[in-house]
Amino acid sequence: MERGYLQIYTGDGKGKTTAAFGVALRAALSGNKVYIGQFIKGMKYTETEIEHYLPNIEIEQLGESCFIEKEPKPSDIALAVQGFEAVRKKIMSGQYHLVILDEVTIALYYKLFTVEALIDVIQNRPTHVELILTGRYCPDELVQIADLVTEMKEIKHYYTQGVLSRKGIDC
Repeated sequence: MERGYLQIYTGDGKGKTTAAFGVALRAALSGNKVYIGQFIKGMKYTETEIEHYLPNIEIEQLGESCFIEKEPKPSDIALAVQGFEAVRKKIMSGQYHLVILDEVTIALYYKLFTVEALIDVIQNRPTHVELILTGRYCPDELVQIADLVTEMKEIKHYYTQGVLSRKGIDC
């Protein structure tokens, strides 16, 4: 790729991470090197197994547990700060064609690091690096500089009927 774009998948509906992983699959199968940094998440999901099947995808979980509906612990904050620095280095290295920052907007929402710090990385990254940011509560500052923004909107979800995440479909 000559120029990498900034894509954002946000909103309260299901499918943000799934969409990003779809792009990761396409990129990897095209011979591109992919890095996925998952903020907030520390639990192993089925999706994290993809790196065992496609060697040009690297996944790193940068959280301890999922705290989307509760306040982060000091250890969550420390991991997010460390994770952001690790992600910054991966992006700036230029060795990846696609970098996905999964749930990064949740980390911003909880003020685990600043949107200004993320914008600095976005604007100063090597020009060929495509970035995908996912998560709810995307700040307007990111929407304004993005090349593509998709909002996932929940219309109906079986979770409201008591159906928990199903392995291989939802997690």
